[in-house]
Amino acid sequence: MYINCHSYHSLRYGTIPLDALIEKAVACGLTALALTDINTVTGIYDFITACKNVNIKPIVGIEFRSNSEFRYIGLAQNASGLAEMNRFLTHHNFTNIALPIEAPAFEAVLIIYAFESAPAILKPNEYIGIRPEEVGKLFGYKGDFDKLVILQPVTFRTKKEYKLHKILRAIDNNILLSKLEPSDIATTSEVMVSQERLIAAYKEYPQILSNTNAVIESCDFQFDFDTPKNKKYYTNSRESDIALLTTLAHQGMHWRYGKENPAALARVEKELKVINELNFSGYFLITWDIIRYSNSRGFLHIGRGSGANSIIAYCLGITDICPIELDLYFERFLNENRKSPPDFDIDWSWQERDIILEYIFNRYGYENVAFCGTNVEFKYRSIFREVGKVFGLPKDELDHLAKNPMRLQQNNSVVKEVQEYGMLLEKYPNQRSMHSCGILISEDPITNYTPLEMPPKGFPIVLFDMHVAESIGFEKFDILSQRGIGHIDDTVKLVAKNRGIRINIRDTKISKNELKANSFLSQGKTIGCFYIESPAMRGLLRRLKCDNYKTLVAASSIIRPGVAKSGMMKEYIFRHNHPDQFEYFHKVFEEQLGETYGIMVYQEDVIKIALHYGGLPAADGDILRRAMSGKGRSLTALQKVKDHFFESCAKQGHADALSQEIYRQIESFAGYSFCKAHSASYAVESYQSLYLKVYYPIEFMVAVINNQGGFYRTEVYVHEARMAGATIHNPCVNKSEFTTTLYGDSIYLGFMHLQGLPEKLANAILKERELHGDYVSMEDFCNRVKIGLESLKLLIFIGAFRETGKTKNQLLILASLLFNSSVTDNQMLLLQEAVKEYKLPTLERSRFEDAFDEIDLLDFPTSFTVFDLLQSPFRGDVMAKDLILHHKKQVRMLAYLISRKQVPTVRGTMYFGTWIDHEGNYFDTTHFPDNLIQFPFQGGGCYLLLGIVEVDYHFPTVTISKMAKMPFVPDPRYSDAKDHQYITQENIKEDVSSTSRDPYPRAHEINLPRNKMV
Repeated sequence: MYINCHSYHSLRYGTIPLDALIEKAVACGLTALALTDINTVTGIYDFITACKNVNIKPIVGIEFRSNSEFRYIGLAQNASGLAEMNRFLTHHNFTNIALPIEAPAFEAVLIIYAFESAPAILKPNEYIGIRPEEVGKLFGYKGDFDKLVILQPVTFRTKKEYKLHKILRAIDNNILLSKLEPSDIATTSEVMVSQERLIAAYKEYPQILSNTNAVIESCDFQFDFDTPKNKKYYTNSRESDIALLTTLAHQGMHWRYGKENPAALARVEKELKVINELNFSGYFLITWDIIRYSNSRGFLHIGRGSGANSIIAYCLGITDICPIELDLYFERFLNENRKSPPDFDIDWSWQERDIILEYIFNRYGYENVAFCGTNVEFKYRSIFREVGKVFGLPKDELDHLAKNPMRLQQNNSVVKEVQEYGMLLEKYPNQRSMHSCGILISEDPITNYTPLEMPPKGFPIVLFDMHVAESIGFEKFDILSQRGIGHIDDTVKLVAKNRGIRINIRDTKISKNELKANSFLSQGKTIGCFYIESPAMRGLLRRLKCDNYKTLVAASSIIRPGVAKSGMMKEYIFRHNHPDQFEYFHKVFEEQLGETYGIMVYQEDVIKIALHYGGLPAADGDILRRAMSGKGRSLTALQKVKDHFFESCAKQGHADALSQEIYRQIESFAGYSFCKAHSASYAVESYQSLYLKVYYPIEFMVAVINNQGGFYRTEVYVHEARMAGATIHNPCVNKSEFTTTLYGDSIYLGFMHLQGLPEKLANAILKERELHGDYVSMEDFCNRVKIGLESLKLLIFIGAFRETGKTKNQLLILASLLFNSSVTDNQMLLLQEAVKEYKLPTLERSRFEDAFDEIDLLDFPTSFTVFDLLQSPFRGDVMAKDLILHHKKQVRMLAYLISRKQVPTVRGTMYFGTWIDHEGNYFDTTHFPDNLIQFPFQGGGCYLLLGIVEVDYHFPTVTISKMAKMPFVPDPRYSDAKDHQYITQENIKEDVSSTSRDPYPRAHEINLPRNKMV
């Protein structure tokens, strides 16, 4: 009888989770139930499965609303009916046209209108829903009783959930709870009652009951969850697909391994057999086709993830990881137990990804391709802010609610109510969004399964997430982007342009285990390199003295938080440095995990132990891995695999206690494990970055800067470029582009880094220069570019007109002469005739003014180093390069802070800092909570540091006992006019002596020499 039920997938309307809705239906004795969420089918597939598990007939449909105004309910009579509704809703989603008041002429959809808004004439498939409270209105009704059906909407379960529903509606409408209109919310009767009670409300009208039963009977939506929904064939048949894949695989094998390689041939034949048996040839070929197009455009890609376990993927050029070299198990990627194809993870530069996406959509059709969706849930901070807002709390109280744990929030009735309902909303879906990278390519029109939405990004999305997609037979293609590939790709292009050298960076022979690159790697000289530039990773590389590719692969895995937290990272470092000071747990661990000193580092290691210790087939080992890592949803399936593991171990003659311990180790490891092929892919990309950094450091750093950096801010990469021999220039109207430009070893920072300069103006400067040549003077510039006085001053302050030969002060006077006092800031007095030459005065300018201008406009100085701006000449007793010689000794250093990371502990928050010393080298510090209370960080800048050096496996850090932030020289731009002159040592002494505050706060505690100045 229930043909209009809402779950919480009716966003900001329904309050009932799907499983709770089914439980309620069972409790009410229902034998049939319809899910009709508002303008979506997000929950229908989980709904169908759950209903069948409890012997309830599932009916699927959509409640159509236009701007929250009810239109009608559609119930799918079969799969064709669902497709009709999906296409109808998709059209209106794409065109932003309001849904019509009357439904279109569907062929396999039953339509139910509300009693008060039904059209006068109904089509054969259309009905009128009559609510229990509306039955009294049927007295004297002149309409056709054959068209009336029971309409008992379900939106919430209890009075409390009714209040929650009202809160959701207020959130959706962005209004106070008290401002809700009756039309904004459901009626209080929209709850599920027993079938007997519902039928009793219509006892005077058995025809309505009969009509409703007929509607339910006519709906028979069947769905095949087992058949893959991805595009079946790349060619036109299974046979031609496997034939093409076989040809391409053998061609690629000759390219990768040469013509005589029995091991590679055997692996290729083995994989082709499994791929053909599982009918996944088309999936491989579609991926190959995407890569082929990418290569034809000259794009660089990185194939990673479990797909790198496949030699076929390697031979097709999808990945650059040799599975034979790294002993990667194909079963980790694909085996006979899988019903759906695994997904390939492929990265492109963030600048080129959209071109790849356009190719996929155009090649395989917008009807058959869409992005996977995702549900964005209410999160802790957003819940209290959103709920508090509808209760009318002011912004400062909302901020307090959002930023503090509940125990620290106010203890009044309103806050308690906000907390109560906020907690109810936790994990509820709040809005739908687009999966960051998952693409579905369907055999049939994708609207057979879901309506589509068109977000601002411009590519359609389905209305369910990746988990639902997989459950109904879709497997996504992960088309990702990252800036690390942009670093590599742009460097190769810059080297070709700047040096005339063409680099085939795809040739891993030049960027894997290269001698000089290995030396940089072991020293942690990896700033700017993908995945290996963070302080933690550079420290790990130094602790391991990592000087080869395989150790880097391991490092890429053990750096992950779970491994570190488990203690395995520490144990791995110990065994790596002391390979003769430990014992293997079992000989199988020595034989199979010898490369990682008997420690399970990769997900593949679970398969190895299950195979070689337990005697399980590799495919069953992968089931064990998936089940333990949460990829397998069924606890029953996990128990079955566990039982099978112990049975097999017993057959191998292993003692039960030993098997139990090994299983415990596998179980504890599986939750945080990392795919070895994934680590290997990261390692290849890291090496490619490192190779370019080692041999072409200036081009590499320009590429990093233009791709908007990585772990660190732009200033650090500019510093790296300077250390590599580059000369850094500020933006220039004749030399700079929007991004940073390289001329030989001269780097001109781009206009994009100039704070306050509108992008539109920057592009106008570049376009005019391209059309009519360089600017010969500032007057010429002002006649050719529409610019306001303030923007012109900004360019003057950064030195963009330095080629004119005039000083900044002279240019500022000239700028004032060029503009009328009556002209607004965004207008300019254009001089169409020759400008009168003025005799400009010579004005003294402090050498520090430029540096402070740069800090304001670029965030960092380029004319000076930050150390040149310090009042103190002290540069530290010990330099970073010598720290390793001072183990357990106290050192006093002066350094510039470039990054810090906070880590919660039971004693409070501790910090790890990364610094640059006066010589430009990096070092790291540790700050414990107790010490930070007395000596806290005080923002960015230079600090005087006192601490004890700890050398941990070749890597020194300084545990800080005291620190003080050091002051810069006074900013001469804000001195009095009489003092606005070149700053001398005497000037600085006078400025310091005249200030009331201590220029070296707490520095006396570190015994800084105080009688020396710049």
